[in-house]
Amino acid sequence: MNHTDQQGDDDSRADRVAGTFGRLFGGPPDGVWAAPGRVNLIGEHTDYNDGFALPMALPQTTLLAARARTDGRLRLHSAQGDGRVTDLTVAALAPGAVTSWVSYPAGVVWALAEAGHPVGGADLHFDSTVPTGAGLSSSAALECAVAVAYDELYGLGLPGPELARIAQLAENAFAGVPCGIMDQMASVCCTAGAALQLDARTPEHHRQVPFDLRGQGLRLLVIDTRVSHDLGDGAYAALRAGCERAAALLGLPALRDLPAGDLPGALQALPAELAPLVRHVVTENARVTEAVSRLREGDVAALGPILTTGHASLRDDYRVSCPETDLAVTAALGAGALGARMTGGGFGGSVIALVEAGRESQVGESVTAAFGAAGHRLPRILSVTPAEGARRLAPAPGTR
Repeated sequence: MNHTDQQGDDDSRADRVAGTFGRLFGGPPDGVWAAPGRVNLIGEHTDYNDGFALPMALPQTTLLAARARTDGRLRLHSAQGDGRVTDLTVAALAPGAVTSWVSYPAGVVWALAEAGHPVGGADLHFDSTVPTGAGLSSSAALECAVAVAYDELYGLGLPGPELARIAQLAENAFAGVPCGIMDQMASVCCTAGAALQLDARTPEHHRQVPFDLRGQGLRLLVIDTRVSHDLGDGAYAALRAGCERAAALLGLPALRDLPAGDLPGALQALPAELAPLVRHVVTENARVTEAVSRLREGDVAALGPILTTGHASLRDDYRVSCPETDLAVTAALGAGALGARMTGGGFGGSVIALVEAGRESQVGESVTAAFGAAGHRLPRILSVTPAEGARRLAPAPGTR
């Protein structure tokens, strides 16, 4: 899908979302906003170690029709939900008070208020094409849609990295998922046709890296293994705690501060259970640096081996892969993919594969056949291009 096609699709969806909002809440929205999901090209589990990452925004988005309220009520509805409107009070929002998908958008309103911003209530209707449980940051898309909408509804004027921090705080402190800032930065700050070079220690200094897939005769496939992951189940938190413990034992602010040349000595000094985590983070940061160099040189195909090496590190050192993601990588490579790896937090989710144009069907069919032979649920496969970050869409005709 090119940028023009995406914009046309967004506009037609905005019309539908605004129309549904009107039926739900008895009048037009103040506007419709969009926030995308993301895939991370390389740089996994590095953001909460103050490290580097290289995500891109997806064409798949969460759309939000929103209208400010003056009575402090926060009403939320999702086209993907159970049909009910959740009715809350902004003043009563607190961590643990809200469960289910509602905790992500409500958490953003809470986080804005906690940060001292003068925000009130709103009516919110969501409609998302970002697959849930697929490691594509559907939660960040929810959060960032609310962040950019509230920023405009309440005239806050916050820069993108600050909106990303607010959304991250919502996920950490309100929804209870100890994620880093990469997902939210990607959803807010990415631009079409580029990947986002992110230094999680100083996200304000992010840079856009040209990622011209089509110009290089390449395609990027996202293979949703349909193995749902839940980063709130404790495994993610345990990994982060292990990294923080390792950094403390090494006398470092974060693992990003360990030079690659000091890695062998550090591994010998650490407890056996922490050494593989450290090896992954240090080598993954180096892979991000290499990937950025190759993309800036215009050598997109060189990203392939970097992806594959990154998957081996996630599988063997970080141990966040699973049989389905490993099989997807193996099958994609066997069918001629230039590189493949799991993307996202792990324990299921999605795999990305870099393939030559014209070989998408061959790779997709190979992965699907391998899943069928193994008795796994068949995957969903998407071809994606780097898309625009969170933004306001033009109000639908007749809704203002």
